[in-house]
Amino acid sequence: MDSSSAEILIDLGGFRLYKDGHADRAGGMESVPAGYDDETGVTSKDVVIDAVTGVSARLYLPPCIQPATDDDGKKLPILLFFHAGYFVVGSASWPPVHRYTNSVVASARVVAVSVNYRLAPEHLLPAAYDDSWAALSWAVSGADPWLSAHGDTGRVFLSGASAGGNIAHNMTIAVGVRGLDAVVPAPRIEGTILLHPSFCGETRMEVEPEEFWGGVKKRWAVIFPGANGGLDDPRMNPMAAGAPSLTKLACERMLVCAAGLDPRRTRDRAYYDAVKASGWGREVDWFESEGEGHHFFVDKPGSHEASKLMERVAAFIAGH
Repeated sequence: MDSSSAEILIDLGGFRLYKDGHADRAGGMESVPAGYDDETGVTSKDVVIDAVTGVSARLYLPPCIQPATDDDGKKLPILLFFHAGYFVVGSASWPPVHRYTNSVVASARVVAVSVNYRLAPEHLLPAAYDDSWAALSWAVSGADPWLSAHGDTGRVFLSGASAGGNIAHNMTIAVGVRGLDAVVPAPRIEGTILLHPSFCGETRMEVEPEEFWGGVKKRWAVIFPGANGGLDDPRMNPMAAGAPSLTKLACERMLVCAAGLDPRRTRDRAYYDAVKASGWGREVDWFESEGEGHHFFVDKPGSHEASKLMERVAAFIAGH
């Protein structure tokens, strides 16, 4: 066996990424079934979006709508959610993600589409972006009866945590650049919610921890060897030279959320400031959770700060 196959490049506890490009996943791959959630009253089901690539999603209906009964005919916002996991682990059915999605669906009264994109390194980037684009196009077309009967394509929200926040940004830019011409009438993206989004760049920012930045750089090189400019690929660094103008963001409103103890906080704030300075001219808000680390709202549900963040997300979707 080539010695490089055993050389660990990244060890983040939940997974090990090796120099030869394979991964061992010790966590983040557990799964819970879809169905009725006693705690929130939310109902979910799993659907296949593309049988060829294996892209799938878990759909959610809030307690005010039940799939087996008639409702008042009022359609609800559609929320597309992209899970975290460094592009390497995680899924819509991972217990913490499923629990979080149940909570946000109940709190914000939305129809949700939690996307299962293909994971690296078996499926190198841009596969996750391609899958997320396919899921977005599928969802806003009303391809599933839950979406066509209960979802309002005039009120679409995109959200994601960590790597999923990165994806949510990239989908919002892609709609602005490419459009969704295949979908008639074209959907309206009312809002994008970035929860601790993962951004980085080839030049380390002054207050960015060197060990953290170096780990991101090594991981990105393995999972996206075709990236344009390494960490300055626009998909990882939206402020890089040559990146699409932030004025192309297709949403009407944006909420950027960060955590005070998260090493990504500096990049997240720089992104928020760049959007404000870009001339985009629409509403962009900043919400910071003090004294908390990355992804805490999924890992510590029900905590004081997680509840405050949930309230802010629900209020954003509600429009106030």
